[in-house]
Amino acid sequence: MAGKDRILVLGPTGAIGRHIVWASVKAGNPTYVLVRDTPANVNKPRLVTAANPETRDELLQNFQNSGVFLIQRFFPSEFGLDVDRHDAVEPVREVFEEKAKIRRVIEAEGVPYTYLCCHAFTGYFLRNLAQIDITVPPRDKIFIQGDGNVKGAYVTEADVGTYTVEAVNDPNTLNKAVHIRLPANYLTLNEIVSLWEKKIGKRLEKIYVPEEKVLKDIQELSFPNNYLLALYHSQQIRGDAVYEIDPSKDVEASEAYPNVKYTTVDEYLNQFL
Repeated sequence: MAGKDRILVLGPTGAIGRHIVWASVKAGNPTYVLVRDTPANVNKPRLVTAANPETRDELLQNFQNSGVFLIQRFFPSEFGLDVDRHDAVEPVREVFEEKAKIRRVIEAEGVPYTYLCCHAFTGYFLRNLAQIDITVPPRDKIFIQGDGNVKGAYVTEADVGTYTVEAVNDPNTLNKAVHIRLPANYLTLNEIVSLWEKKIGKRLEKIYVPEEKVLKDIQELSFPNNYLLALYHSQQIRGDAVYEIDPSKDVEASEAYPNVKYTTVDEYLNQFL
């Protein structure tokens, strides 16, 4: 493991954190994790340091106990749409604005950073083809926001972990944003529905929902459905995954790491057959 940076993951048991941990171990990076204390009957990964840091000094002490004395680079907890490039509505807008404020603090304080812009996780967007209150892709009818022709960027949570560790080990991502928009997964919802129809050998009834109705539904639904619908609206109507990158401050993951074998949308949908 000579030459590999040590990686400390805060929050390693969540939907993304656990994938970053396993990708880091697989890549050969010395890997440490920091979690809060949990009940004794909960099984913990071997690499976990249990802690409940309440103060800055306690947090620093826990870092040092893990062998961390100098933070070379910080990856803030974003892992979604680019918070500096969005036209999201509430309740998503407030979350994005808070994350953007964190970016500004990081930059103002001169903290070395990398931002990960992953866009749409398959677990939230594709397991049900962006439908509310179902957990698998529909086989009869589907509601499509807008006209279904806006490009979205989809990625599995496991691949987010892989690309995160690639970015950690790449000095060219220092003080830049890494954008995960994979060629085979940069698709419109109409294109994804077409893939699904071919797999099940059946055409779905398609109900196209105008933006005005989507916005009304977001206002009337309760959490978490209003939040999910606002995420879908951000990508599928407002096109928040469609933009040009600036090479001076952005890195396109598929171009920087062409050898990564990622799960395509087509492959992901096979598990539901």
